[in-house]
Amino acid sequence: MDQPDRIHLRDHLVEVEIGAFQSERGVVQRLRFSLIVDLVRPDRGHGDDDDPPTGSDDQVDRILSYDVLTRAIDNAMAERRYDLLETLAERIAAEVLANPRAARIEVTIEKLDRVPGALGITIARRRGEVPTRTAPAAPVVVLRLSDRPLPPDAEIVVPDTPGLPLPEGGNARRIALLALDQAAWALAARLEVTVADSLTELEWAATAHHPVVWAPARMAADLPGVPAQPVALALWLARRMGARRLDVIQSESAPAPDLPADPGVPVRILSG
Repeated sequence: MDQPDRIHLRDHLVEVEIGAFQSERGVVQRLRFSLIVDLVRPDRGHGDDDDPPTGSDDQVDRILSYDVLTRAIDNAMAERRYDLLETLAERIAAEVLANPRAARIEVTIEKLDRVPGALGITIARRRGEVPTRTAPAAPVVVLRLSDRPLPPDAEIVVPDTPGLPLPEGGNARRIALLALDQAAWALAARLEVTVADSLTELEWAATAHHPVVWAPARMAADLPGVPAQPVALALWLARRMGARRLDVIQSESAPAPDLPADPGVPVRILSG
C-alpha cells in the first residue's frame, strides 16, 4: 500500500501558562509542538488528477498550507487556559482535521520546564474520530450597568460589579472575579435566564439565540492582562467571540465608559 504524503511542523515553541497543579498557575512555561499530517490521497480510479493532493503543479491553493498547523495551535491557545496537554492536543487535532485535505494527524506536545528532560503526550487521530468544529454564531454581548431592559437580540449579558465591600488580602483580582460571578447568578435570577461560565456554553447560547449571563471567573481567572472590571471583561469577551456588537446599558447620568480608541468590535451605548 502506498504511503500517504505528509506535511509536518516540528519543534514549534510557545510560552504559555498551562497545568493542573497549583504550582503551575501564574507561571509561564515552554511547550514544544510537533505535528505530522497525512494528506488525503485522490482515488486514482475516478479521475481525480484534476485535484492533486500535493504541489505537483505548484499551485498553493491545492495543498494543505503549513499555516493551517500553526493557526490551529494559536487558535487553541487563545481559546482558554488548559489544565491538560491531552485536551489541548485534541483541540488542535480537531481543527486540523476539519481541513478537507487532512486525513490523519499526530500531535505531540511537550513541557520543557518541569523536569531536566521533556514531559509530554502524543495522540493520533483520523478524520471522523474527532468532533467536527464549526464556527459559532457571532453573538450580541451586553454589559448591563443599569436596570434598563435588554435589547431583544441580546445573547450574552455581562454583569456589573455587585457594589459590595470585598475582603482584603489574598488574590484581589480573583476575589473580584468571584464577586462578579455572584453578581451573574443574582442577575440571571432576576432576568429568568441561565448562567454560563465556559466558552462551550456561550457558543451554544449564541447559536441558539438563548440569552445567558456570563460568570467570568472560570474563563478570566488565568488571563492576568484583563482587569477584573466589567468594561474590560465585556470587551475581551466580545473580541474573543467575534461579537456582532457590544451594547453598554447605563443610566442617563453616567459618564461614557472608558473604551479604547479601537475597541475591536462595534459598540453601542444605550442610556436612559
